[in-house]
Amino acid sequence: MTAYPLSAVVGMDDLRLALLLNAVSPAIGGVLVRGEKGTAKSTAVRGLAVLLPPVNVVTGCRFSCDPGAPEPDCPDGPHPPEARPTTRAARLVELPVGASEDRVTGAIDLDRALAEGVTALRPGLLAAAHRGVLYVDEVNLLHDHLVDLLLDAAALGVAHVERDGVSVRHAARFLLVGTMNPEEGELRPQLLDRFGLTVEVAASRQPQVRADVVRRRLAYDADPAAFAARWIDEEATLAAKILTARERLPGVGLPDPVLRQVTAVCAAFDVDGMRADVVVARTAMALAAWEGRVTVDTDDVRRAALLALPHRCRRGPFDAPGLDEETLVQALDEACEDKARAKDDARAHAGAPPADPGTGTDPDPAPPTGGGGDGGRGGGGRGPAPSGPGTTAEQAAGADVVPSPRPAEGSGAGGGDGERGDGGPSGPEPGGGAARAHRRAGSPGPSFRPRRLEVPGTGTLAGAAGRRARARTSRGAVVTTSPDAPGLHLPATLRAAAPWQHARGRTGPGLVLCPADRRGAVRQGREGNLVLFVVDASGSMAARARMRTVTGAVLSLLLDAYQRRDRIGMIIFRGSRADLVLPPTSSVEVGAARLASLPTGGRTPLTAGLTRAGELLATERRRDPHRRPLLIVVTDGRATAGPDPIAAARTLARTGVASVVVDCESGHVRLGLAGRLATALGGTAIPIDALSATAYQTATAHQTASRAARGTAGPRRADPRKAA
Repeated sequence: MTAYPLSAVVGMDDLRLALLLNAVSPAIGGVLVRGEKGTAKSTAVRGLAVLLPPVNVVTGCRFSCDPGAPEPDCPDGPHPPEARPTTRAARLVELPVGASEDRVTGAIDLDRALAEGVTALRPGLLAAAHRGVLYVDEVNLLHDHLVDLLLDAAALGVAHVERDGVSVRHAARFLLVGTMNPEEGELRPQLLDRFGLTVEVAASRQPQVRADVVRRRLAYDADPAAFAARWIDEEATLAAKILTARERLPGVGLPDPVLRQVTAVCAAFDVDGMRADVVVARTAMALAAWEGRVTVDTDDVRRAALLALPHRCRRGPFDAPGLDEETLVQALDEACEDKARAKDDARAHAGAPPADPGTGTDPDPAPPTGGGGDGGRGGGGRGPAPSGPGTTAEQAAGADVVPSPRPAEGSGAGGGDGERGDGGPSGPEPGGGAARAHRRAGSPGPSFRPRRLEVPGTGTLAGAAGRRARARTSRGAVVTTSPDAPGLHLPATLRAAAPWQHARGRTGPGLVLCPADRRGAVRQGREGNLVLFVVDASGSMAARARMRTVTGAVLSLLLDAYQRRDRIGMIIFRGSRADLVLPPTSSVEVGAARLASLPTGGRTPLTAGLTRAGELLATERRRDPHRRPLLIVVTDGRATAGPDPIAAARTLARTGVASVVVDCESGHVRLGLAGRLATALGGTAIPIDALSATAYQTATAHQTASRAARGTAGPRRADPRKAA
């Protein structure tokens, strides 16, 4: 079918530019396109493939070797010098979400194995995409090990196949384009960083632009060939420009002052590692080649940074990727000023007067900034920093933030019984019960990367796909084979039958098989779970500083659950009842919004919270019996309303639900009530300050060093991660 022309796509200038720059310089590392459904992501990618120059390949080579420089490691080689070349269009290879590892990398060629008795590779999608485009729709829904394979091959240009007795490597240089809908979850930061550029796309809200999109789409659907013919001149111009830019790219220069601007921009945005600097430099060079120039300038750096840095900047977990253009311009200006100051210092050292920029006497003036802004920072002052994981909303907005003072223990506002707000020893709260009922927790505190909390055991094949608990899956990595496993693993079946061929009277080619030889693949991966949060919002948790910490911890766990493809739900208990504030859903944004306006105050009906959790879990078990639940109770363990919670906890434990209690108790004197609750639930208690993965690793390192200094291993505490 005729592809929709890329030049006919309305708007989407950033997407079109990112795709074209990667066509000019595939070394940039590909494009990740983020956006809502129905925004022409797939249409633009398919339109790009039509514009790529045709490729010459060795006739009959399944790995698309170039006749002028055949790959020395080609599995179909060595190719003779007189091999006849064939010219074909560059391929667009689409990777489906349900693809298995052997479909991606290749597997044993069973036809040759059975007919000729040789071990040979049947190429996979990586081989088919060599010298073309590999398009992965919904890349965030792929299993992590498949994304690792794709990105490693894209970075190295080589695919390694080690499976089913086959050990092969072959060239795999392709333009990688991934698309994703952020509503379906995020990629891990390590994988996100491997994409060279990222583009955020959204449908226009301007009626005229939307009308143009509909008009062109209707014309294309009515007659694709005639519609494409209307844009043939524009398409030919783009294709010729790609070819010309490819030829010009090796001669493009990157002057040292401009290179310093590249590194200054990456440093200003505090990106991790050095990959960002390399990608920005390559993108800027491709931009210069695309626009017909042989030298990179400041504007190229600015435009390249807008494409290469948004997904690499440290930001809050619920912030959309983006770049503060004012900070970008200031970083470029500061790099120019540093260069000018260095020249003036050199002139002063040599006894010459400083150069006057207004007279043009400086033989090497600083390049223009290429963007608006308010000028340089002057004196090396720092501009506004981008929001990061530890930046609150008030700080990101530039407001003056004064931290709430930490109340003294027992003063009626510090998290002990004295501040329960339930008519306890501290007396009634000013404003009466109505004020307590309407009190809010305030914005959550800074989030962090929490430790992995898992459901113990291994899930079944019928479990939900995800990334949390271990499970037997239908598309995970093969860990072994078994006669009891479902399906047919043919190589293992053949190996099981081979030793018995003589006893079975085999006389000719082929194998004699029997039902006992059948082997199935046992695959292990990760499953998604139902993570139910039961949060104590009573008066004993209501002090602002304390509740900010609690909601920040819950926010971190919500983000972690979302990234691991879990369903999440939230129950809060306060006063005399427990309320379901977030029914089980896949939308973490709703959970974050509920945390920001969480009502607090009143007594502590812990039993009501546990009972409500048991009822909800029973309902969800009937609705989705294969999704295993994980209960996370966030409380200090105090119960000042209702019956004893221990009985309710033991009832929950008998249902087999895995539980974790996040202990929020603070102060020098601690009652250990959360630990007793965790024991009754059959789960684990984790102090809230040890919930962070970094904090846990630091504490573990200190304990190990302390034991080594004492010269004894000493008694060890159980690792809560294994129990949870």
